[in-house]
Amino acid sequence: MDEFLDSSLAFIEQSGWLAPLFFILLHVFRQVFFIPVLIVCLIGGYLFGTLYGSIYSIIGLTAVSIVFYGLVRIFPGLSKKLTNIKQHFFKDRQDWNLPQMMIIRMMPLVHFHVVSLYLIETSKNIREYTNKSFLVSIPPAILYTAFGDMIHELPLAGTIVFAVFLFILFMLVRRKHSSISWEEFFHTKKP
Repeated sequence: MDEFLDSSLAFIEQSGWLAPLFFILLHVFRQVFFIPVLIVCLIGGYLFGTLYGSIYSIIGLTAVSIVFYGLVRIFPGLSKKLTNIKQHFFKDRQDWNLPQMMIIRMMPLVHFHVVSLYLIETSKNIREYTNKSFLVSIPPAILYTAFGDMIHELPLAGTIVFAVFLFILFMLVRRKHSSISWEEFFHTKKP
């Protein structure tokens, strides 16, 4: 992985005006080489600065999500495998809102495609899915590009404080009401 990352970085640096295109393609192909989103966004900040690196990362992350949408449609077994991981994280909850998904996407330990699978399941069509994927990709792209080096170099205590902060933020933006149907509320056991 290190050799691929080093050679990709050198190739992108020497690409001139095509560098943004190759960087976006690096986002798309990073999953084949098991390169975390954090690392690719860090590279974007290093090569292009915070503004352009964030823009290219948002485009790349949205492109990855669209490719994933196509792969799930072509290979339904992929969806089944990720559903097990998704159930581990989400516990069959289907009521997360978009700000919560943005926060979850920023958490480095949550698999990128688990969030994408959730967005597929809660979207009516590819257009709605693409819009949600675009919006959910903005916070991690900006955060990892601008502050990625700081997050990557944090000591364990700093990482724990950051994770607690994200959890508190996650709980603050959650929906504060739930609906219970009449039948569920007055459900009685049959003898």
